[in-house]
Amino acid sequence: MSLGVLNNISAIYAQNNLNQTQMSLQNTLTQLSSGSRINSGADDAAGLALADGLHANVAALTQSAQNASAGVGMLQTADGALAQVTNLLNRAVTLATEAANGTLNTSQVSSADQEYQKILTEIGNIGSTTNYNGNAVFSATAVNIFVSDGTSTGASTFSDTVGALTTASVGTTSAGAGADLTASATLDATTAAGILTTLTSAVQDVAYQRGTLGANINQLNAAANVANTQTVNLSSAENNIRATNYGQATSDMAKFKVLSETGIAALSQANAVQQDVLKLLQ
Repeated sequence: MSLGVLNNISAIYAQNNLNQTQMSLQNTLTQLSSGSRINSGADDAAGLALADGLHANVAALTQSAQNASAGVGMLQTADGALAQVTNLLNRAVTLATEAANGTLNTSQVSSADQEYQKILTEIGNIGSTTNYNGNAVFSATAVNIFVSDGTSTGASTFSDTVGALTTASVGTTSAGAGADLTASATLDATTAAGILTTLTSAVQDVAYQRGTLGANINQLNAAANVANTQTVNLSSAENNIRATNYGQATSDMAKFKVLSETGIAALSQANAVQQDVLKLLQ
């Protein structure tokens, strides 16, 4: 090889190799410090697109599970309120059975009726004041619970309706409204038998409504469980794509550090070769 000073080809080669080594070393250190194998689109464009898509799925599923849990909370609030209504109805059944007995005097029947009227009032209060997150629970309007995996085809809407609760409609039936407790306003020996029949129907209608709520609760819990399971699986898939392989990265770091040191030494030697031209001029 001839000696010349216009271009130091060996130094250029050494410099290019050193630059590539430094870039590789910097990329490896970035992976080690960030914990992510993909820190820019240049690292792995296809992998980045897939990982970001999976991350969006995970975000949608996480919120969907929370949506379903919120729906469960609303339905459980309604179920708890209806449990109290059942307790009140059971007490009303006792009072009606007592009032139907001809051995009671007028004062005793009047006392039973007063308590019965309080029970009716309290059932109405439960229906009008029970709320979840500021919204009336017994509104008889559909509440839509949105569950999605973040794609256009993986979305479901659960429409749950908690029927109205008033003294004119206690519980629900397959046909709609529940028992009407306003037909006989006063509890006495004459009306007790009829009221008792209506109360028995009311107890059954409340049980029917609670059964419907229970089925809806189970459905939403199942949807939340599915979303949570998908979240775990998709998070694992994203992690496999995005996370730094520390075993590989530490091995690469050791390799690039050696190459960096040898590259600097090689560049130094390549620059020193041109000094030999001066010897020819002496």
